Amino acid sequence: MRRRDFIAAFAGAAAAGPLGARAQQPALPTIGFLSGASSNNYQLFVTAFKEGLKQTDYVEGRNVAIEYRWAEDQFDRLPKLAADLVNERPTMIMASGNAAAVAAKKATATIPIVFTSGNDPIQIGLVASFNRPEGNITGVYTASLEFPIKTLELLHELVPPAADIGLLINPRGSNKSVIVKEVEAAARALGKQIHVVEASTDAEIDAAFSTLVQLRARALIILSNQF
Repeated sequence: MRRRDFIAAFAGAAAAGPLGARAQQPALPTIGFLSGASSNNYQLFVTAFKEGLKQTDYVEGRNVAIEYRWAEDQFDRLPKLAADLVNERPTMIMASGNAAAVAAKKATATIPIVFTSGNDPIQIGLVASFNRPEGNITGVYTASLEFPIKTLELLHELVPPAADIGLLINPRGSNKSVIVKEVEAAARALGKQIHVVEASTDAEIDAAFSTLVQLRARALIILSNQF
């Protein structure tokens, strides 16, 4: 979806009633914001999101309300958070990340959902097709799966003798299995061996590096946190 269309999706959804907490105030269109990330680490995205709304003349607190739900990197919380958000009857839902988008889709078939996804949205069951998403959901696909594969290809060019390569990944990531499968397939085509290590805490990261040393990995691919 083009950026202009993405922002227009928010502007076109401005017509519903208030949340219960605002029942005594003039009705504002309300956007439910659902993310698997931590609010402390996601403020740059939130700022960009609000700037996008301003481009369509929507300002939080003035003519639009935003209800935030953060899973704080605990993705198993997303279904409950999505259900809670749906119960608040927002005008629409912004689902940030793969897991949030899937949870939001399962929670409602009527409230409009706009998502951002690093996975193929068809592959993970969000939409039927790119041209005709159908249902109540549409969004932006960033094709992030290409980046670890491109990184692997770059490592192959920079360090051709490196046959053993580590792949550090967040075990809580919603698209972990897809990334691992694709990177391992790309590695086999290049004659490389991928050693997958998982970590989501400081202690686990230290342990992962110790493991890679023992495995004699010659290079390492570190993936961004997958929400």
